[in-house]
Amino acid sequence: MDSARLSHTRARLVRMRWRRAGAWLWPAFVALTIADAVIGHALPPVGATESLAAAALLALLVNLLGVLLLSRPLGWTLRRWRPDLPGVVARDYGGTIVVLAVTAALLAAGLIHRPAIQASERAMQDAIARAQAWIGDRAPAEFRRNLRFVSLLEIQSGTIYRACVPNGAGTKSYCVIVNRSLPFERSVTFSGYEPNSVLGAGTG
Repeated sequence: MDSARLSHTRARLVRMRWRRAGAWLWPAFVALTIADAVIGHALPPVGATESLAAAALLALLVNLLGVLLLSRPLGWTLRRWRPDLPGVVARDYGGTIVVLAVTAALLAAGLIHRPAIQASERAMQDAIARAQAWIGDRAPAEFRRNLRFVSLLEIQSGTIYRACVPNGAGTKSYCVIVNRSLPFERSVTFSGYEPNSVLGAGTG
């Protein structure tokens, strides 16, 4: 009887040990999904910006799909190396590997894409500087007073932009086309009084 109780106790301890060993997945899932959202917001893998909410939603979907589709195959692979692992524990380990891999992939993609974002930002700042110089020299006074309020519309990425400055009343805009592929003194031409908000809506 004592031997049976001892065996039962040992079995319970073993189950508890494996249960604790396999309890990493969901805490890791929550923590890494939050980390993925922060990474996606600070270092978007595509585009110039990504909101925290959009990054969190993307991270949640990718992590869920990864766990659902890959945790079982990875668990089987782990059990080939560790036959002593219970199936549930192996799947939990597999799922944890998946969410770790997703975080690593998002971080790598964000870091790789970062130079492109920085180049785009530099191009936009250069286009704004060219537009401000041209408008400040040629536009009527009502627009020159608002040079700091430049609206920029990208026409050709990194090269051609439309920049507009509003008048004091906000009823008209003075607009120019900036072509960064041309020398500074020939890179800006007048483009009418229709604001970028109207053109952007028409091309959206």
